[in-house]
Amino acid sequence: MSPVCDDLGVFANVTGVEARPSPALVMAMMRRVVRMGRVRAPVACRSHYTNTKDDWVETTRGHSRPGVLNKTAKTGMAVLNDPLLNKGLAFPMHERDRLGIRGLLPPTVDENLEKQKNRLMKRIRALPNNLLRFATLNSLQDRNEVLFYRILCDNLKELAPVIYTPTVGLGALNYGELFRRPRGLFFSANDRGAMISMAYNWPREDVQIAVITDGSRILGLGDLGVNGMAIPIGKLSLYCAIAGIHPSRTLPVFLDVGTDNKELLTRAGYLGIKQKRLRGDEYFAVLDECIQALKNRWPHILLQFEDFNNENAIPVLQRYRDEILCFNDDIQGTGAVCVAGVIGALRSIGHNSPSALCDQRIVIAGAGTAGIGIAESLAFAMESFGLSYDKALRNLTLVDQYGALGAGRQQYASAQGPFLHDGPIADGASLLDTVRTLKPHILIGVTGISGLFSEDVVREMSKHHERPIIFPLSNPTANTECTAPDALAWTNGTAIYASGSPFDPVAMPDGRVVEVNQANNMYTFPGLGLGALIANAKLVTRGMLLAASLELAEQVPQERLDRGLIFPDLDTIRGVTQSIAVKVVRAAQDDQVARTPLPEDDDVIRAVVEHESWDPHYAAIVPQT
Repeated sequence: MSPVCDDLGVFANVTGVEARPSPALVMAMMRRVVRMGRVRAPVACRSHYTNTKDDWVETTRGHSRPGVLNKTAKTGMAVLNDPLLNKGLAFPMHERDRLGIRGLLPPTVDENLEKQKNRLMKRIRALPNNLLRFATLNSLQDRNEVLFYRILCDNLKELAPVIYTPTVGLGALNYGELFRRPRGLFFSANDRGAMISMAYNWPREDVQIAVITDGSRILGLGDLGVNGMAIPIGKLSLYCAIAGIHPSRTLPVFLDVGTDNKELLTRAGYLGIKQKRLRGDEYFAVLDECIQALKNRWPHILLQFEDFNNENAIPVLQRYRDEILCFNDDIQGTGAVCVAGVIGALRSIGHNSPSALCDQRIVIAGAGTAGIGIAESLAFAMESFGLSYDKALRNLTLVDQYGALGAGRQQYASAQGPFLHDGPIADGASLLDTVRTLKPHILIGVTGISGLFSEDVVREMSKHHERPIIFPLSNPTANTECTAPDALAWTNGTAIYASGSPFDPVAMPDGRVVEVNQANNMYTFPGLGLGALIANAKLVTRGMLLAASLELAEQVPQERLDRGLIFPDLDTIRGVTQSIAVKVVRAAQDDQVARTPLPEDDDVIRAVVEHESWDPHYAAIVPQT
């Protein structure tokens, strides 16, 4: 057995690592593997170490560990205009001299990150509405990313609804009016033939994850064209704050193939190309070139598809998921968080084994991308617990705008086919008739239709089950199928309720105050992405997605379950995300798609994950030599 040596010269055996290995030991082992030439550097090694005469020197951009540096060739105003370098008034005088910025700032140097954070939060809290808070935070992100992420990390529960759902929907609707500075790469149908070279216009070499949208179905708001760029920006902000991925490694991408939104096509201030959306072969030719450009520049990049419409979302995923490292958050991410939520809900009513999922009758209102993703995820989970896939499918009934999907359906999308089974409910039955006939334990909504879960539907659920499980998941809040106050009022407070957007606690007539669950994808996609990057996975597998779901469900303490809370407290989400990432790495190893040669040991992987998690603090800046 070959020993490895950490930075302090302490030897340890690769296979005899103590129960809690130090990050230094683990990273030394990883560096040794990389130097042997077996694989490309794992994420941490690639971005944190440079091999100079076999002397590995930490050069992490922005990490808070002592001795970690930012190296830059920039000086003067270029430093202040770079949001990854700018510290505002927190630049010490020696850095002002070194970087040529003395005199470009007021002489005060007594501010530090904590003081800046407190001052900005006071200003943000004083603003009259969340859209202004959204705009203020975006402006800060464009000036000083370390301060932006310090504020976000320390106030995530308060600010997550501001930088993402539901406020990001307002931000997208007002994208042109709020636009001040470009962020991300914009590929359009007009750029055909030039995209490979365009990718090299992006200034960062070490991009590891991109979130890409074509703006065709933004939340529940429909086709917003280029205004949909607000979504990749918001998603990647959560990756940085929750998973600790350094912002320099992230890339928002917009693919502009036009818009079918007539109002945008006639709006003077619209920033996208003004043409009808491309479809069919033309659409996929543009998308293929865009993805090839990204893969050519960054061969191991993780692509997250976001807010593609029903016409393209599933075909796009099917086109690429067996070829490149990618996933669709609306399909697979929503499915993963829904599986975790259902298992958590079952635990909260006394079904402690995840296999109890196999005994549940589930109705899903919405048979588009999200509904199919949820149904497939639930069916795969049931199959993994020992139920045959055919029997798992029979536990699931989908309802679309034409009613329940049954064997008599003549026209349907190919992805809906497996769910068109014979049963007690006729094709085309209304949602109320479906609930009345099937008496489902669980009702899930992803239609974007406000109020679809009527009082009659919810009371019918409550009639057959003491604790009905009701998940109206559509975003933003105005599009939810049923509000928390209504669901709790119609079930006398017994429903286990989870929505896609946040709701305030609900006061009940008997004096109880019921806290409301939010089944938001931010519980799963950061850990899934981080784990895929740590593993250097070839693909995102169903096993990796299920591992994320099961670990998320496992992370909910019993005292929360006893209160009907089925997701972890957002204040703990960074630790939860790290735990999810560990299980995702292990699943990648089990599915034989992991290329990073880590031991199959949770403690070792956890040490690597913790080492990878960027904590926003000001780092020393020195000139690049």
